[in-house]
Amino acid sequence: MNHYLAPLEGITGLSFRRMHSKYFGGVDRYYMPFLSPTQNHCLSPKEERELSHADREPYEAVPQILTKSPEDFLWAVDRCVERGYREVNLNMGCPSGTVFSKGKGSGMLRDLAVTERFLDEIFSRCPVPISVKTRVGVSSAEEFPQILELLNKYPIQELTIHPRVRKAFYDGAVELDAFAYAAEHCKHRLCYNGDIRCREDLQYIRCRFPAVSSVMLGRGLITDPGLLCGGTKRQTLLNFHEELLEEYCRLFSSKVNAVARMKDIWKELLGLFENAEKLGKELKKTVDYESYRSIAHRILTELPIHPSLAPGLKDTVSSTFSKNLL
Repeated sequence: MNHYLAPLEGITGLSFRRMHSKYFGGVDRYYMPFLSPTQNHCLSPKEERELSHADREPYEAVPQILTKSPEDFLWAVDRCVERGYREVNLNMGCPSGTVFSKGKGSGMLRDLAVTERFLDEIFSRCPVPISVKTRVGVSSAEEFPQILELLNKYPIQELTIHPRVRKAFYDGAVELDAFAYAAEHCKHRLCYNGDIRCREDLQYIRCRFPAVSSVMLGRGLITDPGLLCGGTKRQTLLNFHEELLEEYCRLFSSKVNAVARMKDIWKELLGLFENAEKLGKELKKTVDYESYRSIAHRILTELPIHPSLAPGLKDTVSSTFSKNLL
């Protein structure tokens, strides 16, 4: 089974991917946080920096594209191909309110007739394979059979499904019955994404869905960066943290901005440690670089690491997907 790192905006950028690959590994593919091309057809300075040439990185990466315009999508594909990438990923799952209201990301699930015209264009003209990441509906997983019927019409390289509806964002139980429907009816290689937080969750997916070829981990791999290589070791994590912090200081030319970016990672990473509430609150409040380093060092060197993180998946009947559809 293949293991992927999910594209998490503000967290899994180029620097994070490089450091994770260097210190932990175990990831077969790193999916990049999305490019969002505009009518100007010009990469922003950030996008220029983040879209590194594929052959310059020691790991395999796939660019993700967020747009509802076929022309903008194909323009972004050309920029990716110029940098050596041989596959792109279409984002049909982002639940952000701004993204959704513009008909992008999970907003593409609102009007499947419009989405069909978009898919017709990009699949007929794209020079490289396209994988897709989607959710199972907007308001109810009862929408998913129609969504999957549409997606089955196209030569999708791999279909990643986050089995939640858009309105759920990242809360509540995943819709495992909806994913089971996909496992039975999907015509593409299938990737599972959602609430994988420990090795028990990985084993659960392998056992319940043996035909699934890949799993994509997001927050679980930020909480436990060494999850795919035998667990996170304290000294390795300390070295990872120090080099990543130095890289952010160089990249942003600002220690304040570097601390802010590291604190985004700590929102998940704190879950690796026992009794982290007090130091976690101090870390959240501080904006001073030296204070941040002191608190982070205490967490990394003094607090016990959880011997086993709690599973994130529950084998429950989903609340909005009818079992009679299976």
